[in-house]
Amino acid sequence: MSALDWLIVLLLNGSIIAYGLYLAWGTESSSDWFLAGRVLPWWAVGLSMFATNVDNADLVSVTGQTYSQGLHVLTVHALGSAVGGILAAFWIVPAIAKFGFYTNAEYLEARFGPAARVLSALIQIQYRTSMLGLMIWGAYLVLTSLVELPPAGAWGLIIVLVVFSGIYTAWGGLKSVVWTDAAQSLVMMASSLVIFFTVLNAVGGWTGLKESLALADQTQGPATEYLSHQDLLHISSYRGEHNQTSPYWIVVGWVIIGGGYWTVNHTQTMRLMGSRSLRDMKLAALFGVSLSLPMMILSACLGVLGRVAPGLPEFSTVDELYPLMANTYLPAGFKGIVVAGLAAAVVSTFDSMGSALSAIFTRDVYARFIVRTGSDKHYVFVGRLATGGVLLIGFLYLPFIWKQEHMLNALLTLIPVFVTPLFTVYVAGVFTRAHRRSGLFGLVCGSAYGMLALCDRQFFDITWLPTWLTSQWLAYSWSILFTAAPMLVATLVLGAESRETAMLELNEQGWLGRSREELPPLEDEIIDAVTPRWLNPNWLAVLLLFVTAWVTFSLFW
Repeated sequence: MSALDWLIVLLLNGSIIAYGLYLAWGTESSSDWFLAGRVLPWWAVGLSMFATNVDNADLVSVTGQTYSQGLHVLTVHALGSAVGGILAAFWIVPAIAKFGFYTNAEYLEARFGPAARVLSALIQIQYRTSMLGLMIWGAYLVLTSLVELPPAGAWGLIIVLVVFSGIYTAWGGLKSVVWTDAAQSLVMMASSLVIFFTVLNAVGGWTGLKESLALADQTQGPATEYLSHQDLLHISSYRGEHNQTSPYWIVVGWVIIGGGYWTVNHTQTMRLMGSRSLRDMKLAALFGVSLSLPMMILSACLGVLGRVAPGLPEFSTVDELYPLMANTYLPAGFKGIVVAGLAAAVVSTFDSMGSALSAIFTRDVYARFIVRTGSDKHYVFVGRLATGGVLLIGFLYLPFIWKQEHMLNALLTLIPVFVTPLFTVYVAGVFTRAHRRSGLFGLVCGSAYGMLALCDRQFFDITWLPTWLTSQWLAYSWSILFTAAPMLVATLVLGAESRETAMLELNEQGWLGRSREELPPLEDEIIDAVTPRWLNPNWLAVLLLFVTAWVTFSLFW
């Protein structure tokens, strides 16, 4: 990269990090640190949710996956995110927030008991720190392929990004994270637009892309064993690794993944709970999903463009495609914008996961079971300290990620093991009259199935288990069934309970109880807020579902 590129990267990302450090001053109380005092407007929360949802690992891995498998991954960023975001903001998180809880795991104890709370906390930490590993690996690929740093220099710069994002996150909490994410989201949007339209222009526009794909089929043969080059543009063409799975089951799998991401993932639910009102919460989720969709369409289409883009050098793994295209096609100055966008994506998700997972550890493990009588400052300090520890855990997943065909495969392999059962328990807790003791029973059974299916797919072949029971895309649906069915049986045996009577009044002593009392209540809406009345969350939710269904089943089907 040129000196101009480096200057752009340093100015854009350095100013945002400095802004985060500035915002950190004055954050003292736990309500400020964990939930920003519940004063965040919908547009800021929505921008932050977008910046957290679209990280550098997404930009790199989605491009690589669509290069090899086509556009089916768009389903999770279209219909999957719409269903998950609406489910979280309209039902799941309001049910949590109205009781004054800080984390979604706190709600699970009130609904299903302390064991469910601990398991939820541990599952979330495992789930999101594995994503941190993907981000770290994605950053390494960018720095070695695009910036062309030597491996030692790339790892050094990654550590610097982790340290600085950890500092302002640990010091300022959610307030610093949300406002810096809002600024970083603008840089990410600009970088995505720059690289997409540059590469699209290189292949002659959308018409040129289709013509080049057709020509590639004639001259080179199919893109993969089961897909032609033209098939890559259609979601319905992909039928799993062995071409034996219905595309509709794959859509169902992506929707389940989206639902789990937006409800189980406390990096998103934490932002929603920091909203200043229930209306802001709903608008924030709709805004965050709406911003993510076009950016991920651009990133996914880049992978297909990579099939016919002229002049690309050879690459050993498909995850190298994104940085190689940027390095090949972008002139000086524009490379700096793209690298700045990728760095912003790294930092925005580092800080988000650091704040959310440290909150889960501090409230749901440390304060609940280890030290119960500390002061407010003590737990804020523990949360700050835990932020650094959480970020370091991400490095432990790198050996597993290295072994995958592409980065996203690592995450898709792990999700149905624990995340999908946990997602099922949250939905059952909010929408059904499941008995209190059924939650832990369902979570254990669902996770046991997930581990068995993982071993069958990843480590060894259990010949007496049929493929339809353990295959990657069907595993998401089976995981829900193996969690919900035991919960239903337990409820039939022990008796159904209303959701109100099933909720245990948490008479938490010490800081956990005091902090809940100090948290401002979640209002339905802020009367004095200048929000246009046409921004009706209910109608906008219907519109979002229609648009994402059209993108999935019509535009790219």
